[in-house]
Amino acid sequence: MDTVLTVTIGVLIVAAGAVLLTWFVRSRLVLGTPEDQATYQVLHMTSLATPELRAGLEAGAEKAVRHLRDLLGTPAVALTDGTRLLAWDGVGADVHAQHAVSSAVDAVRDGSTVVLGPATVACPDPECRVRNAITAALTTEDHVVGALTAYTGSRPSARLVRAVEEVARFVSGQLELAELDSSRAKLAEAEIRALRAQISPHFIYNSLGAIASYVRTDPEHARELLLDFADFTRYSFRRHGEFTTLAEELRSVERYLALEQARFGGRLEVTLRVSPEVLPVAVPFLCLQPLVENAVRHGLEGEEGRGRIIIIAEDAGNEASISIEDDGVGMEPELVLENLTGEGGDHVGLGNVDERLRSVFGDEHGLVVETAPGAGTKVSMRVPKYAPGVHAH
Repeated sequence: MDTVLTVTIGVLIVAAGAVLLTWFVRSRLVLGTPEDQATYQVLHMTSLATPELRAGLEAGAEKAVRHLRDLLGTPAVALTDGTRLLAWDGVGADVHAQHAVSSAVDAVRDGSTVVLGPATVACPDPECRVRNAITAALTTEDHVVGALTAYTGSRPSARLVRAVEEVARFVSGQLELAELDSSRAKLAEAEIRALRAQISPHFIYNSLGAIASYVRTDPEHARELLLDFADFTRYSFRRHGEFTTLAEELRSVERYLALEQARFGGRLEVTLRVSPEVLPVAVPFLCLQPLVENAVRHGLEGEEGRGRIIIIAEDAGNEASISIEDDGVGMEPELVLENLTGEGGDHVGLGNVDERLRSVFGDEHGLVVETAPGAGTKVSMRVPKYAPGVHAH
């Protein structure tokens, strides 16, 4: 009996402790103080608006405007680009939306914040909740791109004016980041176009010549080479995606080397050693093919005898370790810097690949070149298996 009573008391104590602990956690960590709750709400609404604004003002205005109104707590909010109303959220759209652009004209022209009274925000309905407005310019770098206008029923307080200015500053920062994202994407596309333009016309001519030489003697091999050529050019000139998988990049390299082996016959020996673990790793588009093309050009062309190319992609913990090595003529070490900085040399795309690796993964992930006259060349890179914003398409 005493044992049962002791167990019962113990259970009750544990249950009471659990209830108290649950209350404490909820009150301190989940509910928090009113200030904590307000801070959480602001952060939450800001996080909801951020991805929409990072798409750009025109693309993201419609979805972001309701979060901005929640953030300000006003009856209505409008976003304009200086010439058009992009989005309206809240009451009074049927009466005031058509005047949103003209109401923001002073703020857009001067890049300032303007408070508008009932005389300007005209409303025929005496019960209208939209009678005053604060409009603040949205700027990126040194130019105005639009305006944020918050509408109120009563005369806005100095605190609300300051709040509108701060939200406009937040929106402007996100729009500036959106422009940087767009500029980066355009730059990456320009760099890829430059690489495509540098793909040797001689390679195309020689590949077609090699294919033609097999048409009569080995039609099946000619057909396989023609398919390799079509797949290689299709991949190299595709129009979408800044990144690809290492598997796709290596597949394109294999097609390229198959065509070069048809051209050089038994003179070109290729060794590939690839760990399956690194095949899904995302890498910049066309980051290997230019390096392999360099190995072929400077390892075999103009030289007699056989040439060897070794391509290795290995698992290195959180990274993939990739290297392309040839036993060709090599080059003077001082020429490496010229090729990497684009100040000279004829190594196709070496500086382009190095710059893209550094811009995406950081300076510690640039190309490493080991070479000397008559000693061949080895180009290595380390690519993180996971990096923010890097996804293969």
